[in-house]
Amino acid sequence: MQLSLLRERFCRRERRSVPAAREFVRAAVADWGFGARLDDVLLCVSELATNALMHGVSPGRGYLVRLLLREGGAALRVEVHDSGSGEPAVREPGPGPAGESGRGLLIVAAVADRWGVGERDPGKVVWCEFGACGERPGPGSGTLGAAAYSEA
Repeated sequence: MQLSLLRERFCRRERRSVPAAREFVRAAVADWGFGARLDDVLLCVSELATNALMHGVSPGRGYLVRLLLREGGAALRVEVHDSGSGEPAVREPGPGPAGESGRGLLIVAAVADRWGVGERDPGKVVWCEFGACGERPGPGSGTLGAAAYSEA
């Protein structure tokens, strides 16, 4: 049985928490030697952390970024835990100024190998996974569905 490597960081509800989350992830990925997908991982961390900050965290609370290196270093899972309710979903951006936002999960779905949402009390966990060099880490379609929702 192979053990997972785990790192996590609590981020406060403040703007500077998104760059801090990226730097935390950058350091862990470098330590673990998972750098081939670094740009993809950091982009998804930015999107998930921003979503948690804007939609999932009440004033006075924060969110948790958790990283798991699994499968002997062949798969990286990024989780963002927040206390917000609701089920995030990919939305196609609309026309005009309103279409400038709401693209975060669309980006995550396009860049990550898999992603989904899981329950926690209170709130939810939004996660994404990356295989080393683009290899898919196990079964999944990369989109949110019933099977993906229950995997957190």
